[in-house]
Amino acid sequence: MLQSMTGFGSAETESKKYKIKVEVKTLNSKFLDLSAKLPREILERELEIKSMVTNVLKRGKVNLVVEITPLGLEEPNIHINKELFKSYYRQYEALATEVNANAKDLFRLALHSPDVIVADDSSAFEDWELVQQALSEALDKCNTFRASEGETLQSNLLSYIEAIANGLEEVSQRDPERIKMIRERISNNIEDIKEKTQVDQNRFEQELIYYIEKLDITEEKVRLGRHLEYFKEVMNADESQGKKLGFISQEIGREINTIGAKANDAVIQRAVVSMKDELEKIKEQSMNII
Repeated sequence: MLQSMTGFGSAETESKKYKIKVEVKTLNSKFLDLSAKLPREILERELEIKSMVTNVLKRGKVNLVVEITPLGLEEPNIHINKELFKSYYRQYEALATEVNANAKDLFRLALHSPDVIVADDSSAFEDWELVQQALSEALDKCNTFRASEGETLQSNLLSYIEAIANGLEEVSQRDPERIKMIRERISNNIEDIKEKTQVDQNRFEQELIYYIEKLDITEEKVRLGRHLEYFKEVMNADESQGKKLGFISQEIGREINTIGAKANDAVIQRAVVSMKDELEKIKEQSMNII
């Protein structure tokens, strides 16, 4: 069954120390394009996270956001380099005196100078398993969303394919009358010519057969019908195959264009225009299929 590349999933979980929230949003893309916004606690797990996302979502532009919020009022794991702070402060104070500037806010300036406050990463993040759990849940929800959207896409594509099949049936019904009209039109023109010059009847028949064969669309009709059936077959396969559907739609378009080029008939041309319109809808929606 088909799966859309548009999806959304979110999940939340908590431990004694942290609240963890994961959001996954996906859009269409030729390949899997992951953009992950991760907190520093799990930056070292980026490759592992990418592997989890790739295994589940397969394809699409993926925006992943993971938020880790500490719970409670525990002291933050930071280190203040007091000696470096004092050095910054003394130098700022001396410089302010030298240029006769206001020494106000030197404390804040020195405190926020480079490497004065350093986060202490000595204590490893302990709740990685909870992050995995929330990420897995969010990915599953996103996949469920994609499957639901895929059902709508499949229904739409089937209606477009049926519309093209109806157009093909209209072409098939009109084709014998088209050939008859072409024969009559050529014969009438030849009769006019015969009155003015001599025509070899055998040669005329050969040329007429050759001309009508050049306008014959029997093979195109057969191939188009097969492509339509194959499109439906791929749609109903167990695994969603958007790229393959795109390739088949190109072949469908090729046969429709050839029928239009050979038709030389207003009724068939109208059917061709209608089929092309339905095919454009197929191409547009196929771009959003995994």
